[in-house]
Amino acid sequence: MLYDWDIRRFFARLVPPHELDLFLREVVTLEWHGQHDAGRPFAETSAELIAAWPRFADAIAAYGPRFSETIDAMLPGMEAIVRDLHRCGVPLYAITNFSQEFWPPFRKREAALFDLFADILVSGEERLIKPDPAIYTLALGRFGLAGDQALFIDDREENVRAAEAVGIPGHLFRGAGDLRARLERLALLG
Repeated sequence: MLYDWDIRRFFARLVPPHELDLFLREVVTLEWHGQHDAGRPFAETSAELIAAWPRFADAIAAYGPRFSETIDAMLPGMEAIVRDLHRCGVPLYAITNFSQEFWPPFRKREAALFDLFADILVSGEERLIKPDPAIYTLALGRFGLAGDQALFIDDREENVRAAEAVGIPGHLFRGAGDLRARLERLALLG
């Protein structure tokens, strides 16, 4: 929930307009993409998908090497919140559902922000994805935190509920203003 991820905008440049809805509904689905977040190599998933949908071969093949183009600017207000938390001495950690192949180039592109984080757990590297409770337990151990020492922020309710189920207080992200107000109430931001 730091960035705007929009695969429609990316594929609108590669797929004819009259086929875009079909392409996103039946070809490059969230379930297909989720395999990358769980650690499956793009070479495998793209080969299977191209075999099933050869007329979209070029668009499918472009997804891996150009994945960073699916992620646009930061969501309004989020960079300021991250920088303010860092300035206030609040340790920053992240759990991201992200391919182990797609993460390094994106991490490098956004180094100025991600360098503020003490650690980032990447689902594709761990082969665990949110909302699997095991990823939250792994994160707490790796980050050296007890659940009540953290606040898990996510834009998907099932991810927040899963974190809460393992003892991490959660915040369902609906915008930077609401998040900033919550952080101020918790005295994490002044």
